[in-house]
Amino acid sequence: MAQTQTRDEIINLRASKRQKTLIDQAAELLDMSRSEFMLDVARREAEALLLDQHHFTLPEEKFKRFLAALDEPPKGNAKLRKLLQSKAPWER
Repeated sequence: MAQTQTRDEIINLRASKRQKTLIDQAAELLDMSRSEFMLDVARREAEALLLDQHHFTLPEEKFKRFLAALDEPPKGNAKLRKLLQSKAPWER
């Protein structure tokens, strides 16, 4: 049986008219209320930030091999090698 979440916490914030209009337009495109949109976006960003903070450790020798593997493009996949060597769109 699915457990329902109660929404009993209040989050207040102030925004400029321009920010509010932008948020409302985006929410409308997704057929969501402003609150639903803001909570969904904030939750996704919070999850992404927390997931990016994953930390792992390796013994020194394995860490050196790991760094070497990152510095060397794969040899067997020409398309992947080309992609990794190309500039990002914002660098062009």
